[in-house]
Amino acid sequence: MQSEFRAETDTTDRLTTVTVTGELDLVSAPVLERELERAYGLDADVILLDLRGLGFMDSTGLHLLVKAQQRAEEAGRRLALTRGGEQVQRLLDLTGVADLVRIVESPEALLEADRAPDGP
Repeated sequence: MQSEFRAETDTTDRLTTVTVTGELDLVSAPVLERELERAYGLDADVILLDLRGLGFMDSTGLHLLVKAQQRAEEAGRRLALTRGGEQVQRLLDLTGVADLVRIVESPEALLEADRAPDGP
């Protein structure tokens, strides 16, 4: 039985967070794609895709994340992901997508890293 997929967007300051829950696959990918398109239209420097509630992702979801990274760059924005569940993270690591996109533990960790002064 497939879990219900949801994608919700929240914008604060210069950060837009798209939180996803459930399973990201061929059936649910269009929902996330529409939500990301909406996020690109908002006035934020960074789009954070929060994957902590994602229990499963297939190759369709993986392709969507790669496309989202490219689209964010084209729009002059940065894309970041929160670390997903075990299956999701393994897929990102095995395919090399984890090397293409910034991955953080939580939205708070992203904000902390962005506030930290650069090195000497």
